Amino acid sequence: MRPTLSFIYFNEKERRIALKYGKFIVSGVILVLVIVVFIFSGTKVESGHRGVLLQLGAVKPTILTEGFHFKIPFIQSVEQVEVRVQKEESSQSAASKDLQMVTAKVAVNYSVDPGKVNKLYQEIGPDFRARIVDPAIAESLKAITAQYTAEELISKRPDVSAKVKEMLSKKLTKYYMLLEDINIKEFAFSEEFNKAIELKQTAEQNALKAQRDLDRIKIEAEQQITQAKAEAESLKLKKEEVTPELIQLKQIEVQEKALEKWDGRLPSVTGGATPFIDLSGVK
Repeated sequence: MRPTLSFIYFNEKERRIALKYGKFIVSGVILVLVIVVFIFSGTKVESGHRGVLLQLGAVKPTILTEGFHFKIPFIQSVEQVEVRVQKEESSQSAASKDLQMVTAKVAVNYSVDPGKVNKLYQEIGPDFRARIVDPAIAESLKAITAQYTAEELISKRPDVSAKVKEMLSKKLTKYYMLLEDINIKEFAFSEEFNKAIELKQTAEQNALKAQRDLDRIKIEAEQQITQAKAEAESLKLKKEEVTPELIQLKQIEVQEKALEKWDGRLPSVTGGATPFIDLSGVK
């Protein structure tokens, strides 16, 4: 029995409808796949970072800068590493040259070399701060602190800081990092050492005061000696100026003053001394 024309017509219509919807479905699937591929093939590197490109887990030499980049989806991935200046504060205990225990508080500013982030990630990994930076700070502080006495650590802090910076810079450069700056905030010593320093300062102040007093006494003594010498020299000059004529002149002045005070009458009381007045020249 052969199919009727109407049946053939409806089958052809359904086939065409199925083909039409099938094309829509395929197009939709392709579009979805394209969108998924586009999403997974794009990556964005944040500001202040560099992207380390990994292909099936292997580090590639390509370093991605800030902005949008394409990668092979499901095969390549990107790990971001910050290259901005980072700050690390640390407190380390060490022994000085004279075996005093010292606790140093230090602040270190450093950054990752932007052109070598791939080597840093490959050889050290993302936890480079704990694995490299902290141990390098501790080692540098202990090595330089051991070269100075406790008092020198205080009086020569700029020199100590410069040497720590030099050593730490070499260690960080070896691991693809750059040292920007270092600041030793504080050197803390034991309570016994602080008391010893206080006593020493007090003794030095007392010694300085005693030296000043001694200098003052010496100056005053020298002034007195100089004054005595001047007085002695003055008396010597006065003695040299006394002559017989000067003595006679002084006697005449005394007699004249006595004559001016005499009222012309002799004293009525006997037994007393009568001043001698020379009247030979009186007429």
